Amino acid sequence: MNQSDDEQLRDEAEDIRRETADAAPEVAEHDRIAELEKQLEEARSKALYAAAEAQNVRRRLEQELQQSTSYAVAGFARDMLAIKDHLDRALAAVSDELRADKTASQFLAGIEATARELEAVLQRNGVTRITAIGEPLDPHRHQAMVELPSDAEPGTIVEEMQPGYMIKDRLLRPAMVGVAKKP
Repeated sequence: MNQSDDEQLRDEAEDIRRETADAAPEVAEHDRIAELEKQLEEARSKALYAAAEAQNVRRRLEQELQQSTSYAVAGFARDMLAIKDHLDRALAAVSDELRADKTASQFLAGIEATARELEAVLQRNGVTRITAIGEPLDPHRHQAMVELPSDAEPGTIVEEMQPGYMIKDRLLRPAMVGVAKKP
């Protein structure tokens, strides 16, 4: 028996079924129930698909919201790092003579307290300093500015020109560093 014979038999069976259904209401009722069950199954399938899609959209939106709130302060933090750099450079430039002066030392204590508070605020918001000196150069966290002759292993950071910072797990600003090369 080939495929066309199968199709012919199916068509004949369907014709007999229709003729019988006209004469027997229970067969028509059975067909109607079967059709309704098929429609119910299709509706159930569509509802499950829609619920899964809604859950995926909700999960994606929650992730986007979490990321946007986590990193929303990145621009502000980057701007605050410039202020921190200025404070650090100003404090590093103060001579020992000036630190010995009573009036100047009180003024400097206030500036140092401001610098410490700024550092604490950055840390509370997930901004951390990148370790540089003594570390191997990592192009994802460090920016090599110069190669310096050194006894250290080539590629090791031997000088930090500007500290780098991360905000949570993202780079906020790379550390600008000097890297060892063979003398």
